[in-house]
Amino acid sequence: MTKIKGTLIPIGGNEDKGLEANEMYTLEFIDEGILYHVVKEAGGTDANIVVIPTASSIPIEVGENYTEAFTTLGCKNVSVLNIKSKKDSEKPEVIEAIKKANCIMFSGGDQSKITKRIGGTTIHKILLDRYQNEEGFVIAGTSAGAMAMTNEMIAGGSPREAFVKGAVTMFKGLSLIPELMIDTHFIQRGRFGRVSEAVAKFPDLLGIGLAEDTGMIIKNGNDCTVIGSGMAIVFDGSELSHNNEKLLKEGTPMTMTHMIVHVLSNGDQYDIKNRKVSVLPIEASFI
Repeated sequence: MTKIKGTLIPIGGNEDKGLEANEMYTLEFIDEGILYHVVKEAGGTDANIVVIPTASSIPIEVGENYTEAFTTLGCKNVSVLNIKSKKDSEKPEVIEAIKKANCIMFSGGDQSKITKRIGGTTIHKILLDRYQNEEGFVIAGTSAGAMAMTNEMIAGGSPREAFVKGAVTMFKGLSLIPELMIDTHFIQRGRFGRVSEAVAKFPDLLGIGLAEDTGMIIKNGNDCTVIGSGMAIVFDGSELSHNNEKLLKEGTPMTMTHMIVHVLSNGDQYDIKNRKVSVLPIEASFI
């Protein structure tokens, strides 16, 4: 396997943008917040940051919010690409913007819009190539933008019925990190069962559940570090001793035993290849 040189930053949604006081945000926005880490990984405040609000139903407003947030952090080169169709993904000016960016930031919304409008296009190929081959190139995504990073992409499903076979819908994502399946707003929207069913369908893949204002910095396609104020849950089905997903009819409650689940927080690390956790010492400060 070729070593990945770029950096992925999936985020669980509703990350602190420094726009309002909210008791859920327990980290200092300027020095510790998730978007601070995005800027830092992209090379600092001179980085060329391109926001893509394609998933959103209100792309102009979302683009303005991110522009304001990154500007608050001192960024000087922030632009927005409102890609509304596959045709937009083939426009020379859009292709040029993707080629010049140090960081791509995908917004939340509907992840299927990202795959339908960008998947298989020229800019998708450029993103894959740059992520694989360019050190310091960052692709960040929040909510839908995080979920679209995977190959087996969680596209929908009711949390209340998510451990009933067939309640979770899976589509193909952008395949930036095919070893994972990512779900977001994980704690706030009760999606434990939804990720569990995804792992039951694809037990060789890891399920990642990200709470709001929580993310992971993923280096080399393998080394994960948790950032933000909430929890990151890792679901590892490699030691399942019972999984009846393939035997059941749709609508039937499912059972799995010996699922490995890790609950990680700010500064904790996870090795995807070796499926190992490194927990931040209790006396250590936030990263």
